[in-house]
Amino acid sequence: MNKQQETWKIAPSTHLFDLKLKEVWAYRDLLGLLVRRDFVSFYKQTILGPLWFFIQPLFTTIIFTFIFGNLAGISTDGLPKPLFYMAGITAWNYFADCLTKTSTVFKDNAAIFGKVYFPRLIMPLSIVVSNLVRFGVQMILFLFFIMYYYLYKGADFQPSWAILLFPLVITLMALLGLGAGMIISALTTKYRDLSFLVGFGVQLLMYATAVIYPLSTAVEKYPKYSWLIKYNPMTTLIEVFRFGFLGKGEFSWSYLGYTSTITLIILIIGVIVFNKVEKNFVDTV
Repeated sequence: MNKQQETWKIAPSTHLFDLKLKEVWAYRDLLGLLVRRDFVSFYKQTILGPLWFFIQPLFTTIIFTFIFGNLAGISTDGLPKPLFYMAGITAWNYFADCLTKTSTVFKDNAAIFGKVYFPRLIMPLSIVVSNLVRFGVQMILFLFFIMYYYLYKGADFQPSWAILLFPLVITLMALLGLGAGMIISALTTKYRDLSFLVGFGVQLLMYATAVIYPLSTAVEKYPKYSWLIKYNPMTTLIEVFRFGFLGKGEFSWSYLGYTSTITLIILIIGVIVFNKVEKNFVDTV
């Protein structure tokens, strides 16, 4: 007795909000392969390999501590300087990596997209997942810093109840980077100049986020421009991240709600433009 075989109809998406989640789930093995590819291709010809996961945030923390903590004397809310900067760097790196790598997904994978069919959303999702693995490795380093300063240095800090919001914070970081990255990726299919501005723009955005200084310092010293920092969605997420693990930082349910709303809006816009561009981007890339 012959079994009825399921067939797939390959056609452009007819609805801007059609995420083809059923197909994405069916291609979950491809998602795993793409995540593995990212690791293998990036570290294949390196000497230190995955140790770069630890080296990059560690050296960045040392430089930030020397320049911003010691030379500039910027406040760290009473926290040990390396611990303060490590918290900001760990959280910021995950968002920045999701944004920058998703922003070039059409340009970097044009050859694959033009030859093989699979749900295009798989590609940006694989970037978010692979960066989540890197984030997990860097979190181990951050937790080591916490234990070192708490147990051996006797630093005056302790985790707060907001640590329970950690999964929500990481999810919002991922969705914010994913949505913004998809918007930029769609635009770069026609406007290549944007791809040159993304890396530079992300670096500038870091200085408008509470990574190297606490929000309280920005409000106190620069009240006229502090709204730019307060209404930056990543500022809220990094402050909640610090407040949860270190007990120091600004926390507000209203700002967290604002950040969640902005993230949702950016994600929806990203999905719309991504679905619209994927139909004919091969003709413009």
